[in-house]
Amino acid sequence: MNATALTASEFTATALTAPIALTMGEPAGIGGEITLLAWQRRRELQAPFFVIDDPERLTRLAATLGWNVPVRAIARPEEAAAIFADALPVLPLSLPQQATAGRLDPANAPAVIEAITRAVSLVRSHAASAMVTNPIQKETLYAAGFPYPGHTEYLADLAKVARPVMMLAGPELRVVPVTVHLALAEALAALRTSDIVACGRITAEALKRDFGIEHPRLAVAALNPHAGEHGALGREEIEIIAPAVEALAAAGIAVHGPAPADTLFHPAARQRHDAVLCMYHDQALIPLKTLDFEHGVNITLGLPFVRTSPDHGTALDIAGRGIADPSSLLAALAQAAAMAARRAALAATV
Repeated sequence: MNATALTASEFTATALTAPIALTMGEPAGIGGEITLLAWQRRRELQAPFFVIDDPERLTRLAATLGWNVPVRAIARPEEAAAIFADALPVLPLSLPQQATAGRLDPANAPAVIEAITRAVSLVRSHAASAMVTNPIQKETLYAAGFPYPGHTEYLADLAKVARPVMMLAGPELRVVPVTVHLALAEALAALRTSDIVACGRITAEALKRDFGIEHPRLAVAALNPHAGEHGALGREEIEIIAPAVEALAAAGIAVHGPAPADTLFHPAARQRHDAVLCMYHDQALIPLKTLDFEHGVNITLGLPFVRTSPDHGTALDIAGRGIADPSSLLAALAQAAAMAARRAALAATV
């Protein structure tokens, strides 16, 4: 698998002209803590960020945890770069109810949604170079009438994109689930050749544009054990997956499969592909999180802007204790900066 990080010289040549927008996520979860910790480790980042959140909430949280994180409200994103070295820039968004760590309150759901909506507006207007989303608690948003399965589908609707694609990326592996937030029985029933082809095309294009891989190589996972044993253990490989692989190859994409899923993730296999198309959610996420749980990044492909997120949830059970690990958020911020820099470089050549 090819490396994803830009070199220092590449970043110098393609310096971002706008900071990264970070959303608040679920205020009862660990989003605020990992945001404060990410700012404390700001020297590890390649670009400044600002967070769309309630400044008073973050100030209280920092004081409660005993962390020295000055919080400063900003009126516009362009103010963030000048103060980022000395304070955490916050674009204010008030919460209707004061957040309590570990205790969900649907009254705050509209503010959580508004932070996402505002970040999309800012990145589409180029006031922000990319957006990174802190984890949300879907059940709370559903209770408030949120009609989308999750971030990915809401962002696609805001961007008027018919088919968003979820990629999970870590230092050693990139995976793309063709079916995402569905019960397993529903995912199997929903699997279509056309969906595999669409995901493969979007993934190959993103690997070129956003990861700098000139000739991306895709692997396509089988659904059944032993890739179906020529139909003896299921015909999905013959009737659904193999035709998709043939269509992707005919489009000029380097692709192989359907390959037994238990052969795609060991060290030697990972050197033979740049991303794996998986047939359902856990087929993709189990190997990624097993290899490196702390540094996984959720990336939405197919959008007209860059969006990444930590590859973990709200962790309500440890919220407010100061023990949350910001590694995945730091990785998401770094990945967003790298992708936005590459897009800026490509735009500059057009």
